[in-house]
Amino acid sequence: MGFLDGLLGNASEVEAGKMQTEFGQILAPSEQIEKAYVLIRDAMLFTNRRLILVDKQGATGSKVEYHSLPYRSITHFSVETAGHFDLDAELKIWVSGRAEAFSQRFKKGLSIYAVQAVLAGYVCR
Repeated sequence: MGFLDGLLGNASEVEAGKMQTEFGQILAPSEQIEKAYVLIRDAMLFTNRRLILVDKQGATGSKVEYHSLPYRSITHFSVETAGHFDLDAELKIWVSGRAEAFSQRFKKGLSIYAVQAVLAGYVCR
């Protein structure tokens, strides 16, 4: 991920195995991270059981909030692709019991279609 992408709030895909090691303490037994995207300090982790949104807070990032979204609780999601003048694409996810969507931007070079295909594979079972 380039420094400029991080400043603009864009996420980039990272190796799932690396994230498996880093976030192993929050995973259930036999849970595997299959896709992972990072934004400076935050992350989106697609596991074989749920979507985990990692929100590191504060100046040092020592305070961390984990949103655990079972795929069955996702009511719908939307994808907005990058246009000619847009620098990014956006994925929005709505879950049961929450009016506001979770939102994540992705850099233009990253295929938002691949990201939504992973999510659709779990949500549409």
